[in-house]
Amino acid sequence: MPESHFHPDTLVIHAGQRPEPVTGAVMPPIFTSSTYAQKSPGEHTGFEYSRSHNPTRYALERMVALLEGSTIAESDDPSRGGYAFASGLAAMDCVLELLNAGDEVVCMDDVYGGSNRQLRMVKARSQGLKEKFVDMTDLSKLESALTPRTRLVWIETPTNPMLKIVDLAAIAKLVHGRCAPAKFGPAPNGGIADGCLLVCDNTFASPINQRPLSLGFDVAMHSATKYLGGHSDVVGGLLATADLEIARRIRYHQNAVGAVMGAFDAYLVLRGIKTLALRMERHNQSALKIARWLETHPKVDSVIYPGLPSHPQHAIARKQMVGPGGEGGKGGTVGGRGGFGGMITFYLKGDLAASRRFLERVHLFTLAESLGGVESLIEHPAIMTHASVPAAQRDELGIADNLIRLSVGIEDADDLIADLEHGFAGV
Repeated sequence: MPESHFHPDTLVIHAGQRPEPVTGAVMPPIFTSSTYAQKSPGEHTGFEYSRSHNPTRYALERMVALLEGSTIAESDDPSRGGYAFASGLAAMDCVLELLNAGDEVVCMDDVYGGSNRQLRMVKARSQGLKEKFVDMTDLSKLESALTPRTRLVWIETPTNPMLKIVDLAAIAKLVHGRCAPAKFGPAPNGGIADGCLLVCDNTFASPINQRPLSLGFDVAMHSATKYLGGHSDVVGGLLATADLEIARRIRYHQNAVGAVMGAFDAYLVLRGIKTLALRMERHNQSALKIARWLETHPKVDSVIYPGLPSHPQHAIARKQMVGPGGEGGKGGTVGGRGGFGGMITFYLKGDLAASRRFLERVHLFTLAESLGGVESLIEHPAIMTHASVPAAQRDELGIADNLIRLSVGIEDADDLIADLEHGFAGV
């Protein structure tokens, strides 16, 4: 049976994997060699230098490409349209390297602070990129922002930290109606000469809850540090595409710039993905339960969670992330199949001092940056993950001193609720 027919629960175990041919090892080994023997100059077995080719990294890259729905054959690309990097920001950097100096990027207004910083503080200087931050939950704002110079539309959904939901199918229809598909200059390193590239940072959803490529996007991006790795013990980034020409350009830049993921890190992420479907089921279920509880708490002003009917884009989230089959169900199709994710943000009734007291009293929720691990984390976006975002932009987005972000792990949900209640007792 073709891998494209498999359920995601099966893909996370088997996609792109095969027993190691020499020993029959079931789990792909960690190939740490930096170089490979050649029979004659330029005559090798497909592996020349580990920045360019690594069997462990290939195994991970194939896995994520197939999870995201790539149909590229291994005969055309050894990683089937998947590419692993040293961090999520290194993956983003590779996408931005596909652009030419002075090109225009339209970016979702609410994104990870590091993504905002890379566009605003690095690429604006080094590549002269012209960035526009737009609330793409309003399609008219995106339509107004697009110009003949727009070469990249960059989206997160759910967004970080405000958990806005962007309708990916509607965005793809709008952008493809206004801009031609990206056309590149001369191979191998020509930038986008015409048209527009659509990229979705799919980190908060994971391929279990959402598949942007099937909704009309060119590239899906992940911080592998989060749900894919799942154990807070590795840093990495991944790109996946189903377009062979885009794949060839990404591979060129991955090798030429060199910010590749190491073999041991690739092994850790690959091992983490084996339990991704099971973990996401628990993340989805527990976060929904906790969000519903928070919404009734007297010390909470408001809760932002895509699974709540109070969320302004709840209907889109149901269509895009859950699909047929209901909350946390097994019936999703093109968009999603799982649930609304493990991330919750809420406004505490109180000021910065009250937020500090609350954050200092919780114990099961570890006060730390990052997200998506088996353990629950809690953080203060204005001071921690989004401190590099300009204060005026934080204010516009609603990243206030009483905003708290939760990454719900896989612990018992009732124990997590008890921990939050202990924190509220100090407010």
